Amino acid sequence: MSKPEPEEETAAEPAEEETKETTEDTTETEQATAAEEETETEEPEAPEAPAAAETEEPAEGEEEIEVVEEKVYTIPLRHAWVVTPRGKRAPRAVRDVRNYVARHMKSDEVAISNEINSQIWGRSINKPPRKVTVRAVKDKEGKVIVYPAKGA
Repeated sequence: MSKPEPEEETAAEPAEEETKETTEDTTETEQATAAEEETETEEPEAPEAPAAAETEEPAEGEEEIEVVEEKVYTIPLRHAWVVTPRGKRAPRAVRDVRNYVARHMKSDEVAISNEINSQIWGRSINKPPRKVTVRAVKDKEGKVIVYPAKGA
């Protein structure tokens, strides 16, 4: 009965040796990739693209888009306050922002970011802000995305 036990031990020993070999292989590949990265960084960098193509880096949550046009607007939302009933002001303000940006950026496709939406809805449906400052970014396909302005 003692014979099966030594066989199990001998079977376990080669498995340990195999794991040692695989760790050695991975360290060799890591060293090879590190050497490749060093050679890549030593090469002279290509001249950068003109700054007009993309004026800023995307923040968290923003996808990289090819910016064609970017403008900052302060949109008055008085129409949502004066004409609209109290219980429908925030949805009217969102529509007003969308229409204003579509009219000024000459585009039919306007997407409003979650930050602007939460800014409008922040004080409930009854009390949207009187005005909002936004940054409208138009990509090469003609779609406009509305973000909050940097200073606001």
